[in-house]
Amino acid sequence: MARREHDEVFTDRNGRTRRYSEKYYARKRQIRMQLAAMGIGALLVIIGIVVLIGHLTNREVQAEEPATDLQASSGAGVELEPFSELTVSADQALEEQEPEEIAKDPELFYAGYNVYKDASTKAIWSEDITSTYCILVDLKDGHVVAERNGFDVMYPASMTKVLTALVAAEHVTDPEDTFVITQEITDFAFSNGCSTANYLVGEEITLRDLFYGTIMPSGADAALALAYYTAGDVDTFVDMMNDKVAELGLSDVAHFTNPIGIHDPENYCTPAAMAMIMKAALENDLCREVLAAHIYNTQQTNMHPDGQQHSNLFLRRIEDRDSGGVVLGGKTGYVVESRNCAVSFEQSDSGNYYICVTGQGAGKWAPINEQAQIYREFAK
Repeated sequence: MARREHDEVFTDRNGRTRRYSEKYYARKRQIRMQLAAMGIGALLVIIGIVVLIGHLTNREVQAEEPATDLQASSGAGVELEPFSELTVSADQALEEQEPEEIAKDPELFYAGYNVYKDASTKAIWSEDITSTYCILVDLKDGHVVAERNGFDVMYPASMTKVLTALVAAEHVTDPEDTFVITQEITDFAFSNGCSTANYLVGEEITLRDLFYGTIMPSGADAALALAYYTAGDVDTFVDMMNDKVAELGLSDVAHFTNPIGIHDPENYCTPAAMAMIMKAALENDLCREVLAAHIYNTQQTNMHPDGQQHSNLFLRRIEDRDSGGVVLGGKTGYVVESRNCAVSFEQSDSGNYYICVTGQGAGKWAPINEQAQIYREFAK
């Protein structure tokens, strides 16, 4: 058979000659293109399914760090999906809220800042509790109901900001006064990998909003702003923090080197001491208001004309857990050295008040799940 124009001759390994026309090759190319298109289509479908699964998973486990604390080398915080819409705006009185209303009277708590354990103090031994440090204190008398290494030194991480807020609150006479964020503040927060309240250089913010920014998003920028406003510089403010510790009678078991919670071997306390710092903060009207808020809408500023919304992610997560009562306020912390920690207070179903502190929890959900379990098992 004569070779047609454009035919290609191919000799196979058996010595047989085969001819393939240009039409053959065109069909072959068409099949290859169809197969490639089908492969790309299948890949896009798979990618879409993976993205959808990831989105749905995010809605369940978004941001396993319950609190936005120190980031980068200290551990990044990611926002959690809300469980409720309990909101406190800048012009909304705390009296409108429940159940935070019930924690307003400091006389509900015993006087002083001493705690004690006795033969009735229970050991927290459950394997479900991974935290190295745990303590539960009854606020009617200071009795340590249950503990695990509750009197050993730990690193408090951003629980430090409870003391920061307390010291500032005791020296602020007008919460509606303002402070302008400086380059020094934002540079420090950035260079140390800290979580922030997203304040910008030159932004003029009310002190009240700085308190919420310090506790709810655990903003280093807000905490530093309170320190500068209160004392003029950070070192002087830290001295004031340690003076407050001494006033509470805790100098032997607590010492602080910065208002943020950045790790320092000399920035330490015991779980029992942190419980008493929390107790002192609850006895301050402004601190109690801030620690109890679930959501807060800041006032408008020159940089944020619509304001911002802050959230206490710990409270919004633990309210979905069975704790045998209602957790009324709290502050989390995280640095590598302290792992996951938190301090909170609860009113039990029987009407009693307790403070719980946990530290070095294994996993980002440890403060939520383990404190709920401690309250449920030991608070009466």
